[in-house]
Amino acid sequence: MIIYGKQLFFHVLNNYPERFRTVYLSKTCDKKLFSSIAKATSTIVRVDNQKAQSLARGGNHQGFIAEIEPLRYSEFSAVKDGKFLVILNEITDVGNIGAIARTAYAFGADGLIVSGVKTLNLESIIRSSSAAIFELPVVLYPNALDMANELKQIGFTLYGADMDGENVSKVKFDKKIALVMGSEGKGINKKVKEKLDKIISIKMARAFDSLNVSAATAVICDRIANG
Repeated sequence: MIIYGKQLFFHVLNNYPERFRTVYLSKTCDKKLFSSIAKATSTIVRVDNQKAQSLARGGNHQGFIAEIEPLRYSEFSAVKDGKFLVILNEITDVGNIGAIARTAYAFGADGLIVSGVKTLNLESIIRSSSAAIFELPVVLYPNALDMANELKQIGFTLYGADMDGENVSKVKFDKKIALVMGSEGKGINKKVKEKLDKIISIKMARAFDSLNVSAATAVICDRIANG
C-alpha cells in the first residue's frame, strides 16, 4: 500500500512507524528527520521526480512517499460495543467516505461501517480522510440488511437521514446511536430504510435540493455530539 504527501507520511511516521516497509524520497530532508525515518525502516530509496510521480500516480507527493503495511478493515466485533456508529449505505465515492471518516472521528464516533458495497479503495480513503481511518475502526459489511438487523439486536437505535424526516435539531437521541447515511443519488436503500427507527433531516434556511452527504453527516454528527 502506497501513501504520499507530508501530512499523511508524517502521521504514519510519528504514530505507526512499524508500518513502514520502504520509503522513497525525492527531496533532501534534514538529518533529524532522516534519522527518524531510518529508525522506522532501513529501506530508504532516493528517487527522481519522474519515479516519484509514478509511485504517487500523479498525486501531490511533496517529496515523501512510502510503501506501508496494508491497512485492513476492522471486524464488526471491534465496534459493536460502541455507543455511536456512522453507517454508510451504498456510498462509493472515496472522497465523501474519507471526509465522513474525518467527521466521524472528530465528533467521537466509535466506528464507521460501510454497507451495501463489496469493495473499496482503501489507499484513496486513507488520503481523503487525512489519516483518520488509522484512528477510527472501519468495517466493511456488504449485506446492509443483515447489518441493520444485527445492530438492532444489540441495542442500537437506527437513525437515517432523509429530506422528509424529523428536524434533527428537535430529535432526542438514544444512548446507542447508529446514524445511517445514504448515497446522494439514491439515498438510503428502501429495504434498509424500512428497518430504521427514526428518519431525520436537516432544516435549511433556503430552499435547496440537499447538502453533500459529507456535509450533511457533519451537521448531524455535531447535533449528536453537542446537542
